[in-house]
Amino acid sequence: MLTTQLLGYEVGTGRLVPTVAAVLGLAAVAAATLAVSRWRRAAPGAGARASAAVATGVLAVAVGGAHASQAAGGVGTGNGLAGAVVAVVLGAVGVLAGGVVLAARGGRTRARG
Repeated sequence: MLTTQLLGYEVGTGRLVPTVAAVLGLAAVAAATLAVSRWRRAAPGAGARASAAVATGVLAVAVGGAHASQAAGGVGTGNGLAGAVVAVVLGAVGVLAGGVVLAARGGRTRARG
């Protein structure tokens, strides 16, 4: 088993993978929040942030879901199930919020001149 030493605490792949997926989910929520705020102000850059939110959210849901489906035991056993669940929830929120911005922007084009 691969382990990493962080501040005197060993983190194995059982916890490292869902933790990274949860951070990706958090990044998806942050990007979606920025996209929503830019979309409401009609500022440029909302589409790129919304696309980033959807992409990172899908990745977080996929990795978190795969890890949760293979986790042995329950929450608190050290297998990363809680991190996987957090990754799936945050990733889904990022995908939904980013998708709403992309769908709302679909009918509106900005005139360039």
